[in-house]
Amino acid sequence: MDNLPEIAERIHQALEARTRARDQALAQARKLTRHSANAIRAIHRGEVETADQNLNEGRAIFKSLRLDLAAFPDLYFAGYTQDAIKELAEASITCALIQNLPLPTPEALEVEYATFLNGLAEAAGELRRRCLDILRQGYSQEAERLLGLMDDIYETLVTMDYPDAVTNGLRRQTDVTRSLLERTRGDLTISLREQHLEEIIVAVSERLMGKAE
Repeated sequence: MDNLPEIAERIHQALEARTRARDQALAQARKLTRHSANAIRAIHRGEVETADQNLNEGRAIFKSLRLDLAAFPDLYFAGYTQDAIKELAEASITCALIQNLPLPTPEALEVEYATFLNGLAEAAGELRRRCLDILRQGYSQEAERLLGLMDDIYETLVTMDYPDAVTNGLRRQTDVTRSLLERTRGDLTISLREQHLEEIIVAVSERLMGKAE
């Protein structure tokens, strides 16, 4: 038992280092989530530069987070860390798709496949939000394009039939995406019918006015 104090001291040092890494990771995760949310908010407002700035700041935090947790892989793969990284993936995907840019790959984003897929699923919700914003001004081909992207996302997610332990609960996100897709398709159908009806009314009115003259 003479070596017990020495063992205890080593354990203290290791646990203190782990606690510091965890506390720092939590703070970085909160910042990462905030920048991701700000990027999405900005792209919906058409503020591309602000969105890009927040994405770049988020990526810098993500890079630092990965380096800081290199010695603590279990902390890197902890729920709060991966949730924050998923938010960054969602923001990156959303900003790219709304701007009609190529879809960023998991490798380009440097995220795990499961994290990418969950970010992709949540991006579908932001595409619906964008569709609704557009439809308030009337039906347009841009809304159709976004609906097509949502359809592509769902068709891909539904093929990922793996245990939730592997995909981090993707099955539930896939169900949510299907619901959003169906509702958005219904919204576009109603908007298109209303536009056609308005065109018919205008055409009839012009014809009646022509006859009256």
